[in-house]
Amino acid sequence: MPLMQTWRLIPLLDAPGRVQMALDSWLLAQHLQGKQPPTLRFYTWKPAAISLGYHQHHWSAHWEHLTWQGAPLALVRRPTGGRAVLHQGDLTYAVVTSGLATGRLQAYRTLCEFLIQGWRSLGVELHYGQSERGYIRNPNCFGMATGADLVLADGAKLIGSAQLRRAGGALQHGSMPLCLDPVLFQQVFGVAPKLPTLPLALSQATGIETVINALTVSAGECFAAKLHVQPLSDAEWEDVLRHDWEQGNGKRE
Repeated sequence: MPLMQTWRLIPLLDAPGRVQMALDSWLLAQHLQGKQPPTLRFYTWKPAAISLGYHQHHWSAHWEHLTWQGAPLALVRRPTGGRAVLHQGDLTYAVVTSGLATGRLQAYRTLCEFLIQGWRSLGVELHYGQSERGYIRNPNCFGMATGADLVLADGAKLIGSAQLRRAGGALQHGSMPLCLDPVLFQQVFGVAPKLPTLPLALSQATGIETVINALTVSAGECFAAKLHVQPLSDAEWEDVLRHDWEQGNGKRE
């Protein structure tokens, strides 16, 4: 039986997208320096935002002018790859760890196993997607699946993940749409979303805590980890904001 490793669990955080991306990037940098243990966290984007993959250079010009509930829809660049993701009514997870397999797909599958087991405990079976032609030209991450994504039996994509590997460490984060507004989605991408069919209790905002609890339990089992709840300190927040990986050159917030 593997030895239990202590991981940090950061409580659910609601914050602007740029802050969330700065925090994910900071956690990886700190872990690589030996200053932070492996970490799991969950968060939501307030205000709603569109995140762009690190290498994504083309997107619709009208995204710059969209609003949601009276506020501009933020455009934020991720430190990870992939296509654009609409963050409204979704729950995002992030894992920072090291010592993964060198193969990209195997590393994804190692980190995705806790998602599969956690959702299974909620009565939702997930499977890996199949890479589809044209993904790289599709600006919408949830428009197509890849082998790193998790889909339902009907092919609807429930979890789109992206990963950054650096010096033996990895940051993987992913979005889970729980109560997406289909009208906003169509305004962004020009097509109706293929919404995942979930038990009603899990498809509402009140289901976020249930999902987080299930995924936290499965993470402890899959990573042989003892999860220690530890919010960020004031000093850590100051360091995160100094670390802001976009260094003032990010998209509109």
